[in-house]
Amino acid sequence: MRTQVPLADFTTLRIGGPADKLVEVTTEDELITAVRDADAAEEPVLLLSGGSNVVIGDDGFRGTVVKVATKGIKVDADACSGAMIHIQAGEDWDDVVQRAIAEEWSGIESMSGIPGLTGSTPVQNVGAYGHEVAATIASVRVWDRVESRIRTIFAADCGFEYRSSMFKAAPERYVVLEVAFQLKLGNLSAPIGYAELARVLDVDPGSRAPMADVREAVLALRRSKGMVLDPADHDTWSAGSFFTNPLLDTTAEVPAGAPQWPQPDGRVKTSAAWLIEHSGIPKGFALGAAAVSSKHTLALTNRGSATAKDILSLATHVRSQVQQAFAITLVNEPVLVNCTL
Repeated sequence: MRTQVPLADFTTLRIGGPADKLVEVTTEDELITAVRDADAAEEPVLLLSGGSNVVIGDDGFRGTVVKVATKGIKVDADACSGAMIHIQAGEDWDDVVQRAIAEEWSGIESMSGIPGLTGSTPVQNVGAYGHEVAATIASVRVWDRVESRIRTIFAADCGFEYRSSMFKAAPERYVVLEVAFQLKLGNLSAPIGYAELARVLDVDPGSRAPMADVREAVLALRRSKGMVLDPADHDTWSAGSFFTNPLLDTTAEVPAGAPQWPQPDGRVKTSAAWLIEHSGIPKGFALGAAAVSSKHTLALTNRGSATAKDILSLATHVRSQVQQAFAITLVNEPVLVNCTL
């Protein structure tokens, strides 16, 4: 247990004031105990994973921050059912993807290079280049803070939606302990469903490619957009995409010329990056020490000395510009802790 720990050291934005208390847990039992003890003392709890999808306010966190560092991967694989992989919440996500490719477990290769830990992936229903983890998650093992017990929640009951889940909807209730993935065996990827990735791989959309090739193509695309962490590159000092792509009720609401993708529920998704750029905000636009990435308009970055207030002021300006131009309100993707937008 440490006190008055600067949380900027634990986030990819390198922003965040001090925590009253911080405890790092390395086992599942330690994780449950830390949360249960704080709950018993009626202290606020912040579960901190990889720090890649969070904006922590400049005043920090008044309570106990539990830094998740649990480790462990168990594999059960056979030719008939594929690979069932049980992964502890504190395992680095990209390390998991690399191992899956090396072991020829297919299905998550297009999510290469995403920063953060495995336990956060079902919370956000992490996705990239046409795939989401919801498609490969079999179950999520959690500590239920309301019922004070361990539960296994199967994928069909997780409430997975675009960048959301039941875990995100009830952050005060569920502590992710372990995620089980069901992956196919083989060295070919899942079908390539994203046109940009298909072009880079020189394959037709819907076809497959060697997983190693998909990983290299995805990493190259992510680097070109400042989405692979690099301490020397301020364009990567971000929380990834700051806004989700808007889901609109009808195609009539999509601005003329904007990309659109029909959704299974009848709604249509459009591009937040397109909206931002066409609202008059270019790449590199800055307000003080906070700036839109010079590589990708969806990332809001810390140029070295930005505060949470600076980032949120920039986000407010971006959202206001899009609202005025298109009557569409952008929704932030990162979790906001002790701060508001």
